[in-house]
Amino acid sequence: MSEISRNGVSGGGQPGRIGIGLELDDIHLKILEVLRENGRISVAALAERVGISRANAYTRFEALRADGAIKRFTAEIDHVRTGLGITALIFVTVRQQMWKQFRAELARMPEVEYCAITTGQHDAMIQVRVSDVAAVHTMVTDRLANIPAVKATETVFILDEVLRRPYVLPSDRDRPRQQRRPAQEAQGDVPLGKMRFVGAAEGRAALRKDD
Repeated sequence: MSEISRNGVSGGGQPGRIGIGLELDDIHLKILEVLRENGRISVAALAERVGISRANAYTRFEALRADGAIKRFTAEIDHVRTGLGITALIFVTVRQQMWKQFRAELARMPEVEYCAITTGQHDAMIQVRVSDVAAVHTMVTDRLANIPAVKATETVFILDEVLRRPYVLPSDRDRPRQQRRPAQEAQGDVPLGKMRFVGAAEGRAALRKDD
């Protein structure tokens, strides 16, 4: 581990250096790529996937944890299965002299999954996950509206989460894009973004075939 993390932190903060001074190389990034697919992979399997020895994989993995590149391990859940099928973004305009109060009140709201300070028309973006639309309405009109620090809000409901990655890496940009041939659509399949209407006669014929 000393060989990996002996590099000191330069005053300019060189690209690729993180935390206490670990310099990320291609092997570190490959380890992070594998962990992105399976955070519970064994060290032996990790070493095989990356193409290094088990001892080297363990040393590098522990160095990434000690240096803070890997902050923690967690589980990804299905929010619909857990009863939180409604996701909304709430854009908030904050009274500039009352940021401290806004942050304190936000910390008391368990529905809030994520909050970021933003540029543009609004000052902050809040992502919430709740059980139904009424819960969003209550949060905006009864709770946020009653916080003196909140000047205005704008709510947007998320209809479909098309893409969600645990994290992105610099190496993702360098990977050549694979030319994939689109899978042949089975009869009756509907391409994304298109609609298919079935006539009554056609539908009855299909039902008779299944009997």
